[in-house]
Amino acid sequence: MIKLNINGKVMQFDLAPDVPLLWALRDVAHMTGTKFGCGMALCGACTVHVNGEATRSCVLPISAVVGKKITTIEGVGATPLGRATQQAWLDAEVAQCGYCQSGQIMSAVSLLSKNHHPSDADIDNAMSGNVCRCGSYPRIRVAIKQVAMTLPAKKPARKGA
Repeated sequence: MIKLNINGKVMQFDLAPDVPLLWALRDVAHMTGTKFGCGMALCGACTVHVNGEATRSCVLPISAVVGKKITTIEGVGATPLGRATQQAWLDAEVAQCGYCQSGQIMSAVSLLSKNHHPSDADIDNAMSGNVCRCGSYPRIRVAIKQVAMTLPAKKPARKGA
């Protein structure tokens, strides 16, 4: 039995340790917001947070996330930043087909948690691993900047701290 902390709840999985996290989420936990895209960590549709970092779940074995905090699209809205990002997606009418958007939101929240006022280059870099076949990239940038405008300036980390 493998225990995982998903969206603040401990869940047990009777799965082999090498089963990808994506399949544990979708097939066993019935959290279908995280999508299967390519199965090779190239498209970003399967992005979740592992200890706050945007991570591709389609190639990540569940044994690698034991003892870590996993947040999915179903849980990210429980945080103020996640909620603000989801609202910005709606306000900017980002989604077209919507398939990639859960992964896009997860990557955006990860970016904004570290960089409250990202430049266009920062946004491009953070979002580059997320593919949107509908081409909603300009609206994604608008949504990220909308959220950034509401965030306080983040103080740089002190050296030696």
